[in-house]
Amino acid sequence: MNPPANLPLWQRMLFRRLKFLGVLVALVVAVLGGSYLFAPQWLLRAHVMRQAMAAHVEKHTVRAGDTTWSYYEGGQGPTLVLLHGFAADKTVWLPLAEQLTQHFHVVIPDLPGWGESSRSPGGDYGVAAQSHRLQAFVAALRLQRFVLVGHSMGGAIAGVYAAGHPQGVAALALLDAYGLKADESDFDRTILAGSDPFVYDDRAGFERALKLAFLQPPQVPGRIEDVFVARNRRDRSFIERTLAELRQPDDYLSLQHVLGNLTVPVLGLWCRQDRMVDPSALDSLRNGLVQAPAISSSLLNGCNHMPMMEKPEATAQVLTGFVLGH
Repeated sequence: MNPPANLPLWQRMLFRRLKFLGVLVALVVAVLGGSYLFAPQWLLRAHVMRQAMAAHVEKHTVRAGDTTWSYYEGGQGPTLVLLHGFAADKTVWLPLAEQLTQHFHVVIPDLPGWGESSRSPGGDYGVAAQSHRLQAFVAALRLQRFVLVGHSMGGAIAGVYAAGHPQGVAALALLDAYGLKADESDFDRTILAGSDPFVYDDRAGFERALKLAFLQPPQVPGRIEDVFVARNRRDRSFIERTLAELRQPDDYLSLQHVLGNLTVPVLGLWCRQDRMVDPSALDSLRNGLVQAPAISSSLLNGCNHMPMMEKPEATAQVLTGFVLGH
C-alpha cells in the first residue's frame, strides 16, 4: 500500500518508514516463531550467548591432556575457577559470573565429558580422574594461585584437587558439594528406589528433574524442554555410567576422605532446602577440616541445590567476602 500522492513529503516518508518497520517486525516474528517450532536449539544458543555477554565472558577452547576443553573466561582481578556439577555444564555459572566479573577474573570450564568439552569413549570420569585432568587444564592456561570453586560433583573434584595441589590453590569454596557424609536426601531415596532422576524421555521427566534441583523451577518453554530431552537421550549411556562410578564408595565419600589434608582456607556454602545433598554435609565439612587455616560456612534460604542460579546475588556476596578475606 502506497501513501496518497497529495500528502506532504514528510508524511509520505514517514509512511514508508512505518511500512518498512512493519515488514521488519513481521519478518522477525516469523523467524522467531519458525525457530521456536523447527530449530529451538538456536533460540537456546542465543539465550546463552546473551547471558555470556551480560557476564562479560568469552568462550575459548584449549587442548589439555586427553581433552579439548571448552571454557568461559572474563573479568579482571583475583582468579576464580568454577567447576559445575553432574549432568550440567559451564552455562549454569553465567548468572553468578555476571556478579563476579566486576571484581574477579573467572575461568569456567566444561568438565571433560560434559557440555562442549570432549569425551573419550569408555574413559574414566570419576572424581580422581577428573581431578587429574584438571591439573592439565590449569597448566595449559598457566593459572597460578587461584580460588577453586566447585558445585555438587564439581565440589568433590575441587576438594580432591586442592588437597593434592595446595601450592596452586589459594582458597577453596564448596557449594552444595558432593562427596561428604550427610543425612539421606530426597535424591538418595530416589536412587535407592531404583529411579534415576538424571535420565528422562519426555518433558514430564525433565520437569521432575528440575523440581529435584530447584526450589522454584525455572519456566522453560516446551520446545526448549525438547532440546534438553534430546540431549539427555543422546548422553544417556554416559550419564548412567558416570553416575554409577560416582556412587561407588571411593567417589561417594571422595571429598570426606581428603578433608584432613586440606591446608587452604575453605568455604562451605549450602542451600538450606537442598534436596540432593543434605545440608548436614556442612557439619561433616567443618568437623573434618583439621588443618585448614580458616573455615567459613553459610546457609542460604530460598534455594535448593542450585544457589548460583536461584540466588546469584547472595551467592556472589558470600563468595566475594570469602575471597577478599583470604
